[in-house]
Amino acid sequence: MSDADTRLFATPAGVRLCPIDQIADGKARNFVLQMRAGRFHGFAVRDGDQVAGFVDQCPHAGLPLAQQLDDYLTPDGSHIRCSWHGAIFRRDDGVCVGGPCVGQRLTPWPLAIADGWIVTAAQSD
Repeated sequence: MSDADTRLFATPAGVRLCPIDQIADGKARNFVLQMRAGRFHGFAVRDGDQVAGFVDQCPHAGLPLAQQLDDYLTPDGSHIRCSWHGAIFRRDDGVCVGGPCVGQRLTPWPLAIADGWIVTAAQSD
């Protein structure tokens, strides 16, 4: 396996992802970042002028949550869902509230808004 194929679970702070208006309010978007050490897969969920980020990996089976690009939310948009096994997660903190991994949570991906852009943020302790 080459470094390019290594799956990463964190990103450095300060990476500009996209202008916030490229994610519709109440929607989610996938991001894949190719870094020297490997590839990171994550997604952002926008709520107004706030954004929450998560590593794109279900705690139940270790798979990416979406089977189709950017399809991370329940049909009504109220929760994040794993399209493989039906796990349901809260949008704000990624805690599983339904399905096969209740009580577990998605791995947070720290994001911030800076000058109208979604950017990676420093990991908190």
